[in-house]
Formats: sequence, structure tokens, C-alpha cells
Amino acid sequence: MAWRGPCTLVVTFRLRLVRGRAHAMFRGESLLNTPLFVGFPGFTSKLWPAHDERERYRGVYEWDGAQRAEHYARSLWRVLALVSVPGSIRYAVVPGLRRDVIADPRLVEVLEPDGAAWWRTAAGT
Repeated sequence: MAWRGPCTLVVTFRLRLVRGRAHAMFRGESLLNTPLFVGFPGFTSKLWPAHDERERYRGVYEWDGAQRAEHYARSLWRVLALVSVPGSIRYAVVPGLRRDVIADPRLVEVLEPDGAAWWRTAAGT
């Protein structure tokens, strides 16, 4: 059995061809998809920050188990690839941390080995 414990998953992507009011439609459609990710084993919670000035969307998830979070991220990647700007999808799985990472980005400096702050929300910058 896989190790279980708190785990944070951070995902970011940019949508293709979604501008202006289409963002509101995307948010609505995402709410309709909620039962899909809630049904994954180990799902605990999700925060969906608003898109930023570069039109990057982010999801900050908390999972019970890093392997479960990784499985979800790989499944999500396949779907996001259909509607996202090529090369814009990134994710990181951080075992042992709850989603407190959103309030204190110093907790996960491991996410920035190249100095890129792709995962940070406006609150965490």
C-alpha cells in the first residue's frame, strides 16, 4: 500500500483561445466538472485562484498520499493538453505539506530549482 499523508499538488496552465467573457464560461464549466476530481481516491480539497495577468490558471489541491496526487495530475494533464497553450502545463507534488503553501511560499522552495515562480499565487509573491 502506498504511503499516505498530507500532500499538496499545485497545477498551472494557460488556456488556448479563452479571452474576455470566455473566462467566466470556463469557470462555470469547471464547476460542473467538480464531481470528476472529487471522485479520485485521496482527494481532500481544492483551491481555484483567479487567473492572473498572464492568463495562467492554477489549482492548489490537498491530497491524502503523494502517489494519488501524482496519478490525478497525470490524468488531468491529458485533459488540459486538449485546451491549453502547448508547454504551459506544469505541476508539482509536495509530500508532507498541506495547502498552507499558498500562504507561505517559502515552504516549498523545492518547486523553484530553476528560480521560476510559476506556481506562486499573487498572495504568495
